[in-house]
Amino acid sequence: MEHKGFTLWFTGLACSGKSVLADAVAEDLKERDMKVERLDGDIVRKSLTRDLGFSDDDRRMNIERVTFVSKLLTRNGVAVLASFISPFNDIRRYSREEIGSYLLVYVKCSLQECEKRDVKGMYAKARAGEIKKFTGIDSPFEEPDTADIIVETDKQTVEESKKIIINSLKKMGYLPN
Repeated sequence: MEHKGFTLWFTGLACSGKSVLADAVAEDLKERDMKVERLDGDIVRKSLTRDLGFSDDDRRMNIERVTFVSKLLTRNGVAVLASFISPFNDIRRYSREEIGSYLLVYVKCSLQECEKRDVKGMYAKARAGEIKKFTGIDSPFEEPDTADIIVETDKQTVEESKKIIINSLKKMGYLPN
């Protein structure tokens, strides 16, 4: 089935549920016979951006590269689901302007809940000073000022959040009703 390409950009703190939710939405879109591509922060950092660290400049360059890939896929009719912390409003605005058909999903979750979900122990390491410039601890996360969709993963199940996103895509004309 031919469909309009778009990028659904999931932003939020580490362990907020961005990847889990993006994977669930991706499966739903694939069941609708859509061309879907997942771009995930952890995976992209092992390939496309492995040369970058976590300074503010490197974080921006990481998002600029992902934005470029998303733009190419989007204009070729692919539904791109990108899950990146992308902590700054200005870089999210840049992505929106570059990509065009871009919808920002704010995966809102309390810091306390994110810390509870953290099986890798990253938050504990950041609080102990072992990881520097960790978003939400000693590096800021700016709440999105232009979110198209907001889900609250500390108050909703994955299925409830996915339904909000799918219904929003229908209302915005990206999916048939």
